[in-house]
Amino acid sequence: MSQSKENTMGTSPSSAPNKSGFRYFLDQAVQLLGALLIVFTIRSTIVEPFKIPSGSMIPTLYVGDFIFVNKFAYQLRVPFTELFDNPITIIDRGLPKRGDIIVFRYPRDTSIHYIKRVVGLPGDKIEVKDKVIYVNGEATKSTEVTKLREETVLKDVGDNKYDPEYMRMYEEKLGDHEHLMMTDDRNDYIRNFDEITVPPGRLFVMGDNRDFSNDSRFWGFVPVENVAGKAMVIWLSMWLNFSDSSQTSFKPDRIGTVLR
Repeated sequence: MSQSKENTMGTSPSSAPNKSGFRYFLDQAVQLLGALLIVFTIRSTIVEPFKIPSGSMIPTLYVGDFIFVNKFAYQLRVPFTELFDNPITIIDRGLPKRGDIIVFRYPRDTSIHYIKRVVGLPGDKIEVKDKVIYVNGEATKSTEVTKLREETVLKDVGDNKYDPEYMRMYEEKLGDHEHLMMTDDRNDYIRNFDEITVPPGRLFVMGDNRDFSNDSRFWGFVPVENVAGKAMVIWLSMWLNFSDSSQTSFKPDRIGTVLR
């Protein structure tokens, strides 16, 4: 009798493995969620990858470059608060420097990120004369590169709209940054820009591809709070065009390029 009762009331042999399987699944799910939380926290506060979608920063950045952005360069924010209009800053590390390449939320649509170079800081007077930038009345220093170097870079870019006959490429110095920039002799529309003073808490930014850049000359200033971080390095350069395989490119020599 007792043995029969024990068999009737005892634990089913299959129930223990089921509980063990559920516990294993739960443990794995918790570990995965924890790992994802760490990854997204790092992306929100320290470093985040971005892909370059347009040619506004050529010849510094190509379409298809993947870069790491240092989000701790200018401030440390409470994780995920940058998803809202007023991110909460824990540590303020100061303004970007003139010449820095920054990623920021586009002032006219903060759901979109732009990347440009800082030209003017709060209080600076910015003017463009004959495609030369003047900061507080002084022209930026620029030296035209050799035709061979220009043609080599444009060939590497691989876009036929940049005709070497009309493009002019320069080594320009902004702040402590020396970088390549280029202009198009065929474009006179934005040859000049009247002097303007950068307001407090704002930045004036431009693309290195001066005649193919939608920047502060057209839509105004970048609020400092919109700055997401400073561009650091290219970690991959690849463009896939599924409709035209001839436009697909992979440039391993650009991997590891430090941005300046």
